[in-house]
Amino acid sequence: MAEPTMRAVRITGHGGPEVLEAATVPVPEPQPGEVLVRVGAVALNNTDLWTREGSYGLPGDPGALSGWRGPVEFPRVQGADVAGRVAAVGPGVAADLVGRRVVVDPALYDGDGPDANPVGLMGSERDGGYAEYVTAPAARVHDMTSSPLSDDQLAALPTAYGTALGMIERARLAPGETVLVSGASGGVGLALVQIARARGARVLAISSGAKLDAVRDAGAHAVIDRAGDLPDQVRAAAPDGVDVVLDVVAGDLVRTLLPLVREGGRWAVAGALGGYDIAFDVRRLYLHNIGLIGSSMHTPAHFRHLMDMAETGALTPVIAAAYPLDQAAEAQEALAERTHVGKIVLHP
Repeated sequence: MAEPTMRAVRITGHGGPEVLEAATVPVPEPQPGEVLVRVGAVALNNTDLWTREGSYGLPGDPGALSGWRGPVEFPRVQGADVAGRVAAVGPGVAADLVGRRVVVDPALYDGDGPDANPVGLMGSERDGGYAEYVTAPAARVHDMTSSPLSDDQLAALPTAYGTALGMIERARLAPGETVLVSGASGGVGLALVQIARARGARVLAISSGAKLDAVRDAGAHAVIDRAGDLPDQVRAAAPDGVDVVLDVVAGDLVRTLLPLVREGGRWAVAGALGGYDIAFDVRRLYLHNIGLIGSSMHTPAHFRHLMDMAETGALTPVIAAAYPLDQAAEAQEALAERTHVGKIVLHP
């Protein structure tokens, strides 16, 4: 009997959109402890662009071509964020999972505990969801059959909202605190605005002029145009300073806005859209007991909490556009242009 095949989009090496290759490949077989998921929707992330480009660097060699956490084995099926239905299970997995609508936690962890650290990612260290089917550990699929969210909305959650929730938890954001969100119109930025607002914080959000209304609609109490004078605008919105900065931009933002963080405040960084090689006055850090926190995605406990919110419809991800799988290159180019608000998804 012929081996079943599927459509997939893979990267054949590091480079531009031209390295994305549509291919017919064997349907992966779930190994012991794994499930096979028929992909309903897969969301795009900046990690897709940077893994394709090899932009992550290596410890001690920031210019090295690298995937999310190291060298990529090619060809690699991209796509971390998958929502779909379980089509089959591997040995040792309960058969009643078949047919359930699920979201896949895309992180590969360094342990089994609830506070394990992510050390790999679907679409970089393991094949992802730019395909009709993908395998995943059964322990990393979450039953969302009862969620009111669509497959597109569920697919928007794992990396963007997981990263946002990880930042918020690690920064210990509390109700009533004032929080500043950078890059607020992107996938992680909008998630930060929504979750921080739901947590009871006062949310200030930095974005660009054409997107300010959408960021306000997502729940920001005040929006700040990054084309203007940022320190002046932040001082006007928060005369007493901010308690927490949730930052996906870094770059010169750290130097210019660190003096506006209150005594004992926290600055959590989960991206470097504005540049990774930065300089700032370290005295502003230690003299004011400010915590500078690196945050990479989420823990299993964070992700479980995120899925609990999704199951009740407490979050409403914004979908900017949907493309068919064979237009993955066009979808990535649209993502790179950053003219959209919300998430871009593919439909295999």
